[in-house]
Amino acid sequence: MVAIGGGTGTSTLLGGLKAHTPNLTAIVTMFDSGGSTGLLRSEYGMPPFGDLRRCLLALGEVSEHTAPIRAALDYRFAEASSLNGHSVGNLFMAALTSLSDDLERCVEQLSGILRVRGSVLPVTLGRADLCAELADGRILHGEAAIDQRGAPLPRIERVFLDSPVDANARALRAIEEADAVVIGPGDLYTRILPVFLVDGIADALAASAATRIFVCNLMTKRGETDGFRASDFLREFERYAGPARLDWALVNTTTPGGTVQAAYDHEGATVVEADIQTVERYVNGVFTASLATPDLPVRHDSPTLADAVMRIVQTGRIQRHRSSLVRAAVNG
Repeated sequence: MVAIGGGTGTSTLLGGLKAHTPNLTAIVTMFDSGGSTGLLRSEYGMPPFGDLRRCLLALGEVSEHTAPIRAALDYRFAEASSLNGHSVGNLFMAALTSLSDDLERCVEQLSGILRVRGSVLPVTLGRADLCAELADGRILHGEAAIDQRGAPLPRIERVFLDSPVDANARALRAIEEADAVVIGPGDLYTRILPVFLVDGIADALAASAATRIFVCNLMTKRGETDGFRASDFLREFERYAGPARLDWALVNTTTPGGTVQAAYDHEGATVVEADIQTVERYVNGVFTASLATPDLPVRHDSPTLADAVMRIVQTGRIQRHRSSLVRAAVNG
C-alpha cells in the first residue's frame, strides 16, 4: 500500500494502517518552508525534513526500546531560545544528511533506529519552492506563505512549482507496484496537490493498476479551502492529476458537537459537507463513515480511518454503474 501526502493527516493514516500490513510506503511532499524546516533550508540548504520525520515516527515501533528516541525526535525547542524553535528530529536528520550527503541514506538510517515497518520516500530529490497565484493576480512564494495566509479572500487560483523537478524513481516504482494508493487526508494546496506537481507522479498514478482512494478532509481551512464541500476537493485534485485517476472517495459524515464547532467558527473553519451525489461525478465508488475524533482538535480517528481504507481495498476497483449499490452497501 502507498500513502501520498504529508503532515498530520498522512501520519494519522499510516499509524492506523501499520496494524493491518507491514507493506506500507509513504510518498511525502518535499516543499515545506516554514518553522524549523524553513530555517534549515534557508541557512544550510537542507531539504525539508518535517513531513518525512512525521511519517517515520508514525511507522516506527512504539515500545519501551524506542520510547526515548521517539520523544527526543519529537521535541521542539522554544522559539525564544537560541535554537529558535528547531525540532530535534529535524536537527538530527540534518546531521545525518550532512554526514552522508544523501537524503535517502539519512531516511534509511533513521528508519533503522526507529524500527520502521515499511518505507518513507521523498517524492523528489530535486529542489523547488511551492507558489500560489491568487484570484487578484498576486503570487505567494513559498509553502509557508500559503499555509499561514489565514485570509479567505482572494481565493487561491492555482498552485505551481517555481522550477520543474523529477519524481524520485523509487516513488514511481512504489506506485507502479502498489495494490492500493491512498491520497490524503491533508492540507489540499500545501500537502496533497504539490505531490502531483512533480513530473511523473500523476502519470504513474494514471497507469497504476492499484485501487486509488482519495480521503476527503474533515474541516475546511481558512485561506485555502473556505466553503469547500467534499466534491470540491475531488474537483481540484482532478485539475492537477487529470481525470480517471481515482476509484474511490472516502468521505466523513461526522458532525462535531456545538463546543467543537464553536471553536472552529472562531478559526473560520467549517465541517466539509458530504455532497455525495456530486462526489460520484469524480469517482466510481463512495465510502461514507463517521471518521472524526469527538474532541479538539478534530482529527481523523486513526483506527477507524484505517479500517475504512482496508474495507475499500478488499472491495477493489469497481465499475461506475455499480457505484450507488456499493455506496448503499458500505453505509448499511
